[in-house]
Amino acid sequence: MARPSLAPTPGGSEGCRRLGEPFPGQETPGHCSPGARLLVWGSGVDAGGGEDLPVGCVEPDSEGRPGWEGAPAAGAVPEEPSGLVLSTPSRVLRDRDTKELGPHLPHRLQQQPWSLLYCTARDGFSLRTLYRRAGPLSSPALLLIRDTDAQAFGAFFATAIHMSNKFYGTGETFLFSFSPELKVFRWTGRNNFFMKGDVDLLMVGGGSGRFGLWLDGDLHHGGSYPCETFNNESLSPRGDFCVQDLEVWGLA
Repeated sequence: MARPSLAPTPGGSEGCRRLGEPFPGQETPGHCSPGARLLVWGSGVDAGGGEDLPVGCVEPDSEGRPGWEGAPAAGAVPEEPSGLVLSTPSRVLRDRDTKELGPHLPHRLQQQPWSLLYCTARDGFSLRTLYRRAGPLSSPALLLIRDTDAQAFGAFFATAIHMSNKFYGTGETFLFSFSPELKVFRWTGRNNFFMKGDVDLLMVGGGSGRFGLWLDGDLHHGGSYPCETFNNESLSPRGDFCVQDLEVWGLA
């Protein structure tokens, strides 16, 4: 019976070597730390009298460091996408909706607290009032709408909503709807018809005579149709809709 303290040399013709000696021409490994064990597969023992383990050096087990019998080290826990942070509850979006919408905002605006600048339940139905309360802050804006069919949709603007005789905005503008799952419609690059508004009409997206989203001056009625700016679906199932709740949020 072979003694566990000896191991045959390659080829078996050069006699025996002591356990731990290198093979001829092999450098002595220097990576084993003091107290590490030399393990011989299938020998039934190791230098420390342990059980069968593969050949190699392992550090002694310690708390927080997996050994032979320890579980693999846990990987870094990935960050959860940032939800939309609202200062007060919304009448339009549910908690689940805000969690889904948040990651679609520009990264610099995620985890920023959004304040309610205008809402029809508090300020009445008036586009003039919307401009007055949302425009002066020069803040990115989030327009949220729930129609009388309980459909939720809206738009994100990187600039404040204000009156203008021409279209304005940036390519970060997008439309979205919950139908019931979130759908986001981003800028196609085909035109720059992001947003335009006067006292009688607010328009978002355009092309070929159709708007991605529009609202009338008293904010009671609106419509949504496919447009070239966002290549969007109709945000409201019927195209034209009646507003039940409308909110504008900004970084106050």
